[in-house]
Amino acid sequence: MPKSIPLRGPTKAPAPIERLVVKLDVNGRTHEVAVRPADVLLDTLRNELGLTGTTRGCDMGTCGCCTVHVDGVATLSCLTLTALVEGKKIRTIEDIAPLGTDLHPVQEAFHRCGGSQCGFCTPGFIMTTVALLEGNPRPTEAEIRREISGNMCRCTGYLKIIEAVKTAAAELSGEAARGNGNVDSAGDDS
Repeated sequence: MPKSIPLRGPTKAPAPIERLVVKLDVNGRTHEVAVRPADVLLDTLRNELGLTGTTRGCDMGTCGCCTVHVDGVATLSCLTLTALVEGKKIRTIEDIAPLGTDLHPVQEAFHRCGGSQCGFCTPGFIMTTVALLEGNPRPTEAEIRREISGNMCRCTGYLKIIEAVKTAAAELSGEAARGNGNVDSAGDDS
C-alpha cells in the first residue's frame, strides 16, 4: 500500500485584501461602498446596493444583460471595475422608470410590441435602447441593429425588439403623436 503524504498548508495566513472606499453616484444618489480592487460594478450594484434589476448573464461581456449607463454611455457592468467609475454618473434600470411612476416610453414599447418574453435580457436591451435614443432619436433600422448587437436574447428572434425600438423612437420624437405611423423609416432620409 502506498504511503500517504501529509498535505501541508501555508505556514501563515494570506494577508487580507484591502478594500477601497469609493463614492458612487448611482441613479442620482451618492453611495459610499468598500470594494476590493478587482470588484466589478455588476457585483457592487447587486450585492452592495441591492439594485438587482441589472442582471448577470455571461460574466464575459458577450450577452449585454448587465448593461448600465456610465456618464450616459451604455456600459457592460460585468467588465467594469467599480473603482474606475468613482466620480461618474451611473444609471441602472431602476432609474429608467422609478418605482411608483409610469413606464418609460421604451419600456412601454417593449411591452406593447412583445419585445421581451422571459424578461431576463430585457433590462440590458432597455438600457441599450435608452442610450441609443438619447444620442440618436431617429435611428435607422441598420443603426438599431448595430446598437443592439451587443445584447443577446434567446427567446424573441430580435424582430419584436427591433420593432419596439422603432416604436419608442417614433413616440419619443413625437411622430406617433403627429399621426406618422411610418416607423420603418425612422431616421432614414431616403
